[in-house]
Amino acid sequence: MTREEAHQLLEQYTKGKALLRHAQTVAWVMEAIGQHFGENEDKFYITGLLHDADYEAHPDQHPQVIVNHLRQLGEEEIAHAIAGHYTKWQVPRHSLLDKAIVAADELTGFVYAAALIRPTRLEGMTAKSVLKKLKTKHFAASVDREEVRKGAELLGWELPQLIELIIRTLQPHARELGLVPGLSAR
Repeated sequence: MTREEAHQLLEQYTKGKALLRHAQTVAWVMEAIGQHFGENEDKFYITGLLHDADYEAHPDQHPQVIVNHLRQLGEEEIAHAIAGHYTKWQVPRHSLLDKAIVAADELTGFVYAAALIRPTRLEGMTAKSVLKKLKTKHFAASVDREEVRKGAELLGWELPQLIELIIRTLQPHARELGLVPGLSAR
């Protein structure tokens, strides 16, 4: 599967701007993780892009609809990683791809949310400020803090290292994401 085909598949299932933005941010972070480890960046990107593709259209069947679709296309490795992108689903994580999607998903969304409330957005953002926000239970309360911790652990990283990678990855896309001081998010 190519990136273009993955984008077309995502757009078949997902229409909402917020979920499309989340898919894109996770795709960029997955690509960066793949690059860091010398893995296939396209495979990592596509996994990140499609991990929640069916969530909007089929929330009660998520992620099985997209997983089954990918399996029909012969994309078993990507399908398996997406099937286990939440640790409570008890899907075994064998490959780096399986582990990276857990690390990227929740925390990328959290970093985005934390940037939105900062006057300088992503500019000057540090892992320390994100870690402080993670301790605030009422901020982005739907983000599973245990899942965030497990994600970094699965990569064998300390949480600040993963947060810094996410910040560095999103910064070049700040304008596109509405994360430039003075701009509103789209």
